[in-house]
Amino acid sequence: MRANFKLQRLYLDAPLVPAEPVTLGKDQAHYLINVLRMGDGAELLVFNGREGEFAATLRPTGKKRADLDIGAQTRAQPPRPRIDFVFAPLKIGRLDYLVQKATEMGVGRITPVFTDHTQLHKVNAARLGANILEAAEQCGNLAIPELGEARGLDALLQSWNPARRIIFCNESQAGDNPLPVLKTVKERDLALLVGPEGGFSDAERTLLTSLPFVTAIPLGPRILRADTAAVAALTAVQMTLGDW
Repeated sequence: MRANFKLQRLYLDAPLVPAEPVTLGKDQAHYLINVLRMGDGAELLVFNGREGEFAATLRPTGKKRADLDIGAQTRAQPPRPRIDFVFAPLKIGRLDYLVQKATEMGVGRITPVFTDHTQLHKVNAARLGANILEAAEQCGNLAIPELGEARGLDALLQSWNPARRIIFCNESQAGDNPLPVLKTVKERDLALLVGPEGGFSDAERTLLTSLPFVTAIPLGPRILRADTAAVAALTAVQMTLGDW
């Protein structure tokens, strides 16, 4: 069942059980009552990433206090998406965009990785998590991507489960069309790896292409910014191997 975008959606970090009310935190209560101007009896949809989506009714108990009466389930919880997204962090504004778009595209896990040409060598996990939840609220996703631990590329590859194939966006790969390569991939538990603005170093490309669980794909005839390349590659992977 598709999302209902006529109603406000809200993520709750709480169990969702019909007829059992949930007390909102001050920030969420303030947002609904004072920012969105929702009054007593207003209807919305809530989800927690575990138990599906439920109808809810707002019951203000103060200027910044409110309960939600939980109603019937409106959508069941889908399985975790089988495609993960691994990326080199970009500058802050574009980093936010990239995480939001990956969430919208339906990935199961989002993992920052530090490469030789990465512009940032530290990420704000709380900010990334907030962007994931905001994107999930807005686009109707119920399967919220997990946020993986940020680490260096070598450490990531050393601990990688080889049963999950990595689709490696290699700007030096021969050819312009990634689809013929993607159609040869048999696995469905996958990860897409996208590098930084400066691309991967020669040593990193040599390492990645030597691994049996890595498949390199070209990025096409045009030079793309890293965030654009990520969305384009996710589209190609979802269309070929994912849930589209």
